[in-house]
Amino acid sequence: MTKNNIGRIIIVGAGPGGLTLARILQLKGFEVKIYERESHIDVRSQGGTLDLHVHSGQYALKTAELFEDFQAVCRPEGQDTRIIGKSGTIYYEEVVPDKNYDRPEIDRRDLRQILLKSLKKDTVIQGHNLLDIQSISNGQHKLTFDNGVTDVADLVIGADGAWSRVRHLVSKEKPQYCGATMIEAQFTEVDDRHPEISKLTGRGTMFALSDNKGLFAQRNGGNQIRVYITLRVPENWIIESGIDFDQPQQVRTHLLELFSDWDNSLLNLIQVCDDNFIPRPLYMLPINQKWETQQGVTLLGDAAHLMCPFAGEGVNLAMLDATELALAITNSTDLTQSIHEYEQKMFSRAAESSEESLTNLDLFISPDDSAKKVCEWFKKMMEGALQNNNENSVTA
Repeated sequence: MTKNNIGRIIIVGAGPGGLTLARILQLKGFEVKIYERESHIDVRSQGGTLDLHVHSGQYALKTAELFEDFQAVCRPEGQDTRIIGKSGTIYYEEVVPDKNYDRPEIDRRDLRQILLKSLKKDTVIQGHNLLDIQSISNGQHKLTFDNGVTDVADLVIGADGAWSRVRHLVSKEKPQYCGATMIEAQFTEVDDRHPEISKLTGRGTMFALSDNKGLFAQRNGGNQIRVYITLRVPENWIIESGIDFDQPQQVRTHLLELFSDWDNSLLNLIQVCDDNFIPRPLYMLPINQKWETQQGVTLLGDAAHLMCPFAGEGVNLAMLDATELALAITNSTDLTQSIHEYEQKMFSRAAESSEESLTNLDLFISPDDSAKKVCEWFKKMMEGALQNNNENSVTA
């Protein structure tokens, strides 16, 4: 048995949440293993850039003693925001000070590298795709992987994302379609090859919105920009559209027809991007999902509370979950009760963020001139943030 008589701890999934949990547990003296489906961090694209918030993602990195590593590679300027209508009219623009660390951006791969390098050697066992997990006795669970490997854990944490294979042990809920689909594209060497796209996007994120559609361009590190072509379409649209997403020109032609009345400067985001389009339907778990605490197993991040990506909370909540769970385990005298208390707090904050995310989706991807609506929303949000900062200054 390990510290506090917890026993063997296994985390399924080496995303930011699972890695954060392992890092903090190791700092507290626990032995922990992570099983990860992918064979290597670069086996596929790690996704775009993430904004880490002061009281969640950044708090987690401070607890993990990795905040200085984060500050060395994050991009405060990535918080810049621009909102444009389909005519090309700029409705809103925010340029943040260079040393503003409220929600700085970091590429997902860079964040994972920071966390991976902080772990003990051989903590992460890669190339192990979980096929099945079953309860056995005394709160233990047996894990079976696609390569024939099996393992037994006293505590299993499912950090394995939207389509978690651990979730069924605590909940019968499955992800539901949010009502919108994104097609991801990208520009590499963008400053040199496409200076007009670089200028359009700026240092942070550009939202072009109208008519239940959106073109989101987001500055990444490494001279790249990712584009998210967002559509209010049925769940089966990818199949029913007849688009072969392995044929870039066919994808361009179809998408340009859908955006035919948009300004040419915005259509360039489709017309001249790299030849790689990835369709991504958006899913979420029920907003108020809860379950009865089960002995020897729990969830964090998207495995527990998948939500649509319109509040910037996904990775932040995953890392906050990881931090609070690690501290709960560390201070536990009754592990099942400690997990129960962790889950209750997680349910509450996840429901709030999930509802906000869905509300924002309905605001951004809405009929008519949604850019104007989002502009007003941003202005009110910034006015509220400024008022809070002023109040904090007075009471400090």
